[in-house]
Amino acid sequence: MAHQDVVALILAGGQGSRLGVLTEFLAKPAVPFGSRYRIIDFPLSNCSNSGIEAVGVLTQYQPLELNSYIGNGHSWDLDRNDGGTYILPPYVSQEGSDWYLGTANAIYQNIPFIDSFSPKHVLILSGDHVYKMDYSQMVRTHTEVGADASIAVIEVPWEETDRFGIMNTDENKRINEFDEKPAHAKSNLASMGVYCFNWSSLRRCLIEDEADPDSKNDFGHNIIPRMLDEGLFLYAYTFEGYWKDVGTVKSLWDTNMDVLDTPEVLDLHDQSWIIYSKNPQRPSHYFGPKAVAERIAISDGAEVHGEVRHSVISVGAKVEVDAVVEDSIIMPGAIVKSGAVLRKCIVGMNTVIGSDVLIAPEISDENDFVNNRLCEAGISVIAQDLVIHDGAQISGNSMIGPGDAVTHPHIVSEMPTRYSY
Repeated sequence: MAHQDVVALILAGGQGSRLGVLTEFLAKPAVPFGSRYRIIDFPLSNCSNSGIEAVGVLTQYQPLELNSYIGNGHSWDLDRNDGGTYILPPYVSQEGSDWYLGTANAIYQNIPFIDSFSPKHVLILSGDHVYKMDYSQMVRTHTEVGADASIAVIEVPWEETDRFGIMNTDENKRINEFDEKPAHAKSNLASMGVYCFNWSSLRRCLIEDEADPDSKNDFGHNIIPRMLDEGLFLYAYTFEGYWKDVGTVKSLWDTNMDVLDTPEVLDLHDQSWIIYSKNPQRPSHYFGPKAVAERIAISDGAEVHGEVRHSVISVGAKVEVDAVVEDSIIMPGAIVKSGAVLRKCIVGMNTVIGSDVLIAPEISDENDFVNNRLCEAGISVIAQDLVIHDGAQISGNSMIGPGDAVTHPHIVSEMPTRYSY
């Protein structure tokens, strides 16, 4: 393959278990976002806008739809003759490994792919974060300061430092300690999961880590501490823009609401830094004669005939007349039928919410849907490809998946077939 100074690897194989039923049939990076995007669109678009032409996407859990969505990278202008986008699933090698055992092992298994470009630098990116970042600036700074590795960090509120990997630095931003989810943090510089490495240094560390039978084969637990122990120069690259890890139900909901509430901070219409996506060609969205729409994000092919307030309506979704949708996310192809009322809901792809259904935080729990650890703040989640039967009432903090079609058949059933948008 042609030489590339920088190769980017996007880690997109995580199960996304904290999103519950939303990722039961879907890899987390393929989860819809902001009416017309998938989460994976953000790192892919960042690579395209940053001029990085060789991008590997490491897939593992439920990869079919994600692989199909990415294709050859054409939608992100990453289908290049001398670079391009490459889907990198685990494979059986002569050594016998056939599953990514950790983030470091995933990169280790793809050393031949990276070597084929003879790069100076390798970017390791997460596939489940929403942000806009010029990676070329990070690589430039990394080179100028002479670092072996640069770790992108963002200042987080001190009271939230116990949720992140925290980087402790000296006055020159040299990292001297990595503190994973500290109870008493010395710094509020949180790792964003965006790394720039000198390939020669990273390659050696990956090989040594793989040979260690006690290693978890993880960047945070093993590679970064190994480099620090060796006295390598690890630099904290400070990022000051918008960044959110959308790995939980509440963070996914919050970030979608940020599209509506703070468009100047999360501007998805910025022509100087376009977030590209792969959407089917559809007619423009449509508002019926009785429609009410206040502070919404809506995509092509969506129809609103009822009342929608402060909500995200995705491609091909439909809200029928006399339905009310507030503070909610309606994912591609979902239908909200006449008379239904939804408040603080995330409705999965192709799901049908029946007539006169009520799902809202103020409803008392009668069906045990609320007994889960993944929903909070009154947000309810309905999986893809379900039918919520007419007249059902469901409380806030509920999560409904295919298994509930067996335990609560009077409330929910599964679609006979699955298809994607």
